[in-house]
Amino acid sequence: MGLANYLKNTSNFYLPTPESASSCLSLFQYKLAAFSITLPLVPSCFNSSNELLNQPTSCAGIRTIKDWSKKAGSMSQLVSSCQGDMTRLTQCSSCLDAGMKVTSQLVSLAPNSTKCFYFAIFYAAGIVNHFGAEDSRAAACILGIPLASDQDFDQKKSQGSVFKLVFGLLGALFGVLVVIGLICLYRMWHKKRKEKEFHDKFVSSVRSQVSPNVGATWYRVAELERATGGFSPKNFIGQGGYGIVYKGSFANGSIVAIKQLTEDLDSMRDEEFCNEVEIISKIRHRNLLPLRGCCVASDNLKGTRRYLVYDYMPNGSLSDHLFNHGKKLTWPQRKNIILDVAKGLAYLHYGVKPAIYHRDIKTTNILLDSEMKARVADFGMAKQNVEGQSHLTTRVAGTYGYLAPEYALYGQLTEKSDVYSFGIVILETMSGKKVLDTSNPSSPLIADFAWDLVKSGNTDAIFDESIRDEGPKGIMERFVRVGILCAHIMVALRPTMAQALKMLEGDIDIPRLQNRPLPLAHESFRSSSWR
Repeated sequence: MGLANYLKNTSNFYLPTPESASSCLSLFQYKLAAFSITLPLVPSCFNSSNELLNQPTSCAGIRTIKDWSKKAGSMSQLVSSCQGDMTRLTQCSSCLDAGMKVTSQLVSLAPNSTKCFYFAIFYAAGIVNHFGAEDSRAAACILGIPLASDQDFDQKKSQGSVFKLVFGLLGALFGVLVVIGLICLYRMWHKKRKEKEFHDKFVSSVRSQVSPNVGATWYRVAELERATGGFSPKNFIGQGGYGIVYKGSFANGSIVAIKQLTEDLDSMRDEEFCNEVEIISKIRHRNLLPLRGCCVASDNLKGTRRYLVYDYMPNGSLSDHLFNHGKKLTWPQRKNIILDVAKGLAYLHYGVKPAIYHRDIKTTNILLDSEMKARVADFGMAKQNVEGQSHLTTRVAGTYGYLAPEYALYGQLTEKSDVYSFGIVILETMSGKKVLDTSNPSSPLIADFAWDLVKSGNTDAIFDESIRDEGPKGIMERFVRVGILCAHIMVALRPTMAQALKMLEGDIDIPRLQNRPLPLAHESFRSSSWR
């Protein structure tokens, strides 16, 4: 009777979810207990709450009255036979025969159907018969449930009144709970659908900006969460201007570093994200940090997120070893790191066509593997040159102190813009000093500091104290001179990366250092816009 009325009120055969079915049985058992019925009626009648669920195999895939009309048609025989007073034997028999014929027809459409007879009687009692499923005549014939007669109710008038009141209140409560439950379920479903639509739209938008043949793997955010223990603080590696980095471990045992880009300026982050995926996925070199894959995701709770997955570099960045307290780098280590960076940049400038300009060479973007081999990292701001052009004009991006003057002032980007930044890295590595002493704003940039000492003949004062007695003075001085030459203000006086590498290796002589026309600490270089 309940399911027949449910069909009439909601147009649905059976209940839609396991939660609603389980709740229905629990409430039914509660009602029985309220009437002091101790017999285990629910377990006797229902093996599980699944019997109240409408499943695709229940009856030819029918779930609603609309589905019934499509599969069963008008069923005029069922309609004509199951109306009116069902107390007449012939009328009841005719309705039963019509229900069996409808059942046979539906089962022929889907042989695996198990509940077509119940669908037919629910439809006959709840929809066809105008007395309704709760009428004793309809219930006795169509549903096969003998209800108490009017005489019985007269004999137990007071008890029946109480039961009627209780059932009415419980029925109303159950109805309210069902409606509230359905509304909550709908809202949850609607919210998840909207989130999925937004997620799919965002992912499609970002992926459409990346060439389909890139070699990077597109990960799901659930994979990255498992690898990092839900981005646990214990797996936190560090944080820079462009993102937070976590250590992760995949199921196959590989260790990775996962960078989550910061969310400010979404359009710029998309540009940098896609730029890095495009560029680094196409190149492979032992001194460039390889990109394993990437991931984008979005939801209402966490917003849009972008992730880049790299090989894990256990020895951190060059900056960590130069400027943080701890074990200092030896001279051979510094020499090899500088040469590794030079080889990586030379490959970007000459090993790929068109050339790639990194635009953000600095000690924090030089990572060290387990053997202290240097890898150039972070290609979010890299630009590819255009064949036949001497330079690119683009918005200024990079880090103050490492920017070439012509690029910082005019936005003119050439291969020698990277050379300038590389020269600063050489001088920082050799001296153990930062490009600029932030505690003293009036202090000169490191290139001016080194030039003044070389010009005065006091080159030894440039070297970090921990390596002054380690290496051959001639070779160490050569590295300093190459650094000063690479970081020269005049573009024409800077070598190319190929020439700088040969100078460092001693294959060609270093030209005489020219005077520096203007210190880089001059106010005119501080007034430009940079990041």
